[in-house]
Amino acid sequence: MNNDLIASPHDRELVTQLLGREPHSAFAVVVRDSTGIPVVIKNAPFLADGTPMPTLYWLCSPEVLVAVSRLEAVGGVNDAEAQVDSNELEDAHRRYQAERDAYIPSDHVGPRPSGGVAGTRIGVKCLHAHYAWHLAGGDDPVGRWVAERIERQHVETPEGNFSRGNVAAIDIGTNSTNLLIVDHTGKTLERQVNVTRLGRGVDKTRTLSPDAIDRTIECLAKYRELLDAHGAPRLRVVASSASRDATNRDDFFDQAEQVLGVRPELVSGEEEARLAYRGCTSHVDVDKNGHLIIDIGGGSTELIVGTTQISLAHSIDAGAVRMTERHLQHDPPLPEELLNTIGEVQDLFDDVIRASPSIAQVQQIIGTAGTIVTIAAVELGQQVFNADELHGFRLTREAIEDVFRTLATESLSDRIHNPGLPRDRADVIVGGCCVLVALMRTLDADELIVSTNNILDGVCAELLSNI
Repeated sequence: MNNDLIASPHDRELVTQLLGREPHSAFAVVVRDSTGIPVVIKNAPFLADGTPMPTLYWLCSPEVLVAVSRLEAVGGVNDAEAQVDSNELEDAHRRYQAERDAYIPSDHVGPRPSGGVAGTRIGVKCLHAHYAWHLAGGDDPVGRWVAERIERQHVETPEGNFSRGNVAAIDIGTNSTNLLIVDHTGKTLERQVNVTRLGRGVDKTRTLSPDAIDRTIECLAKYRELLDAHGAPRLRVVASSASRDATNRDDFFDQAEQVLGVRPELVSGEEEARLAYRGCTSHVDVDKNGHLIIDIGGGSTELIVGTTQISLAHSIDAGAVRMTERHLQHDPPLPEELLNTIGEVQDLFDDVIRASPSIAQVQQIIGTAGTIVTIAAVELGQQVFNADELHGFRLTREAIEDVFRTLATESLSDRIHNPGLPRDRADVIVGGCCVLVALMRTLDADELIVSTNNILDGVCAELLSNI
């Protein structure tokens, strides 16, 4: 190994503290702040176990990580790719690859890192890697673009006093992969929702596809950067319906563990329901005589009844992605496809009611998760997502049916223009609507109360209670 990639013991200790974990490869600090604290490190092209490491330059400053992450969160990756000259970017990728490959011994055999900045050959994959190279003196047009935005937009960064009481949760679902970081008081520091569609095709194949795994791992890598930026809080990672169904979930879990440093926990439908209940009922005035929680996910729906605490829970294999893939084959869906979807959900729910008749007697219904929150946002016509406006909103059955009729009779190209409907949910929202419509019709319920809190809030609440 080249001597210029061997960090001093003191630097290794500093970087370990900043990342919240031991670095997995040889490295050297190449950029420091005015006090001498590492900002950018330069990595060897292979991890200690021989795994190729495509990212030569890596940000380790919490303040800088948060600033760049927030730029990414508002569409920075797509904006950079659209605004930076593609030929100049392609040249930068080649220079980066050549610089990294110069550290690979000439007699090396076996796998080797490929691509340019962040391991890609074209376009923009990760603003953090580009900005790190720029700070280290690299001629990187995207890095310059990031620097200009951070300076011009005055992106706020934290003060760097990260509480050891911070905790975090990641929920790897069928449709989306979500992150919540809170401080020791429960105050939200970061909440991220990204549609990764891990469960695409799982209902039919019982296998997680390579593309779906890659999308989700890329998302988890960005979450790892956010976690590091917030002082590497205590983390619990839960995986639900798609992972329960997939025969190759351990392969996915192995990759996720390598990225996160924490192995995902496969939760049962009952455990998922319990955690969703704890999160959903926080900051909602619940009826202590009895309330029903409806949590519609991508692959399954959790139905939980409680009074002062959870009393029973059921999970049915009916979610927005699963119902869409199973029944809705036309654009827009045919009437018989919609009827078949609603009918299957009603049949599944009838089985639940036969097992637990009291579930149909509960007067208060609380709805949570992506489908229900999206239906409420469409009903309100939200141009910009506003969780405060949605949390506690009373969504009537009439409004649910109206949103359902509107979305189900539109083609996807028209549906995406509805205010409140994220583009990446537009292809499965009708399947999710079918689930909710079926439940509300079977219950003959007049309304539900929307909760924007969910399983992530439940996981973080438990982590905090154990500190």
